[in-house]
Amino acid sequence: MSNTGMNMRGKITFYEEKNFQGRSYECMSDCSDMSSYLSRCQSCRVESDQYYMRRGDYSDYQNWMGMSGVKSCRMIPMHRGQFRMKIYERESFGGQSHEMMDDCDNVMDRYRMNDCQSCHVMDGHWLMYEQPQFRGKMMYMRPGEYRSFRDMGMSGMRFMSMRRINDSCN
Repeated sequence: MSNTGMNMRGKITFYEEKNFQGRSYECMSDCSDMSSYLSRCQSCRVESDQYYMRRGDYSDYQNWMGMSGVKSCRMIPMHRGQFRMKIYERESFGGQSHEMMDDCDNVMDRYRMNDCQSCHVMDGHWLMYEQPQFRGKMMYMRPGEYRSFRDMGMSGMRFMSMRRINDSCN
């Protein structure tokens, strides 16, 4: 994927203990396994918006939207420009479909679609949520084709709201 029009800067510091105590690991890029750096992660400091977490201090992992500790991280590049994603009711881009260019807080209300099982992200980076109003478990989607959420390990999960990742993403 090209970095054209995207900003890759960012930093997150993970700490083994609550309240930013104990050993720490400073991360400025993707890290698939932090176990070689830390035995656990119970707090972190986010210097810029990153993987599901907005800029800020997180002093106790138990208050992080149900996370049970961090084992890996991925930087999300800031996208400048248009956002486009096409969602499909069925796997392999089947059934009813709708192209989106902005946030959707309720797929059922807006499109009369009670399930979303595949999508094609054409522009921008998105978060898809299992419940309306951007609640519940979420999945990060970068540009690409996603033929089956079930094959991605999302079996039984329904995505009911979608949000663009941009400067105003809450």
